Parts: sequence; C-alpha cells; structure tokens
Amino acid sequence: MTRKSAYPYWFFIPAGVIFAILFIVPTVASFYFSLTYWDPFEARFAGWDNYVQFFSEPFLVRGVLNTLFFAFLTSALKTGLGLLLAVLLTSGIFAQGFLRSVVFFPVLVSTIGVGLLFQELMHPTQGAINVALAAIGIDGPGWLVNPKLALFSVALVDVWRGVGLATLIYIAGLSTIGPEYYEAARIDGATRWQQFWRVTVPLVRPATNTVIVLSLIGGLRLFDLIWAMTRGGPGFSSDVLASVIYKQYQAGFWGLSTAGNVILFLMIAAIVAPLAWWLNRRELEA
Repeated sequence: MTRKSAYPYWFFIPAGVIFAILFIVPTVASFYFSLTYWDPFEARFAGWDNYVQFFSEPFLVRGVLNTLFFAFLTSALKTGLGLLLAVLLTSGIFAQGFLRSVVFFPVLVSTIGVGLLFQELMHPTQGAINVALAAIGIDGPGWLVNPKLALFSVALVDVWRGVGLATLIYIAGLSTIGPEYYEAARIDGATRWQQFWRVTVPLVRPATNTVIVLSLIGGLRLFDLIWAMTRGGPGFSSDVLASVIYKQYQAGFWGLSTAGNVILFLMIAAIVAPLAWWLNRRELEA
C-alpha cells in the first residue's frame, strides 16, 4: 500500500501561520481581556463583571436592538432592490452599460465620504434634500436630528451605497439562466410576472443566498457610516453595537468594550452561521 505524501499539505503552512497571527491569536486574546479590567500597563481579572455590566446598561442593550433592526432592514432592502435592478439592467434597456456603472459607483466611494456627503444633504434646514422638498411645498423632516428617523435615515444611505454590489451579484446569477427556461414558460402561457416569480427567483437562489449573508454581516458590524453621519445620536437613538463599543474605548472602559466586541462576534456567528446553513440546505433541496 502506497503511503500518501504529506508534501502537498506543507503549502498550507504559510496561510495557516498568517491566519493564526491575524485571527486566532487576536480572537483568543479578546476573550481573555473581556474578562479583565485592563489598560496598556496591567490587566486585573474581573470574571463575568464586564458582561453583567454590559447587559445591565440600557443604552448598551439598545445598541444591540438597533444593530439587529439596522442589519435586517438593510439586508432585506438590498436583496429586494438588488434583484429588481439586476432584472432591469439585463433587459436590454437603453444605455444599459452606463446605468450599471451608475448603480455600482457608490460601492467604490469611501464610506466616510458617503457619510459626510449625506450628513450635509440631510441637514434639516440647509440640506439639499429638504431645500428641494421645500421648493415643492413639502416640509422636510429632520432626517438625522429626529430620534425616530436617524437610524432609518442612515439605513437608507447604507442601502444606496451597497445595493450596487447586490445588483452585480444578481447580474452574475441572471447570466447563468438559459433563454430556454423563459421560452418554455412563454409556451406554457406564463405572464412576465409568472416568469419572474416561477423562473427567475428560483434560479437566482444561490445569488440571493450570497447577497443575504454578505448584507447581513455588513449590517451587523457597520460602524463607519453611522459614526460619520450621526455618531450614534441624537442621544443614543442611532447607536449600534459597534459605535457603543467605540464610545466605551474612548471613555477608557477597555474591558467593557472588549466584552462588547466578543458579544458582537458571537452575535454575528449565532445569526449568520445557522442562516447560511439553512439557506444552503434549501438551495440543495430545491
């Protein structure tokens, strides 16, 4: 019996070392420091005190709820709008290539730049959006200063910035659907809506799964756009878990903020891993 050589596995060593240094070691260190009161000079063991304090602070718990709301809202909107735009941009409309570039362009722009731009556009009195609404007799809302609208406004900007990537993924998925499927549907008398619902939607399910998972991960860990637009305000109305963690670092509660990082990591894993497994299972059963 020929013994299998271990030589091919040696090529995994460089990637394994890099992965261990950049992911495994920091992750284990984060779990350890989340159980301590630490600063750059010392670390005192605190047990579960940081976690108890985290869940006893109302604004910290609100950050978790805001994170879930923001992530699921933006993921749903990116998925729906991305599919509709992809269908439109593969239908042979005029200037199709140019319109694809326009839709995808916001993905290439710096997130901080997008945040600062929309912070000006959504200014309650001098912003271009409310000025345009005033010109047609509509009193524009305080997009970023109204506690009830701030998080929703940032979510809309995030959808505008990220729907281009979802559209691109869907365009790639639509390109794999052969025309014979639609020809067979037309022969059977299917309307355009029936073709979309019975042919397009099932056959782009792999692309849908990818968009949902990527959008959900991005929404759960988003920080830079919210910080650039509202810094979690007004009050704590638009704080998400990542911005709360950053504020705790700024205030010097490093152990508490590290515990928040661990909670964020576990929350993403607890949501995304089962969801990805379920989506992939449905795809295989279809």
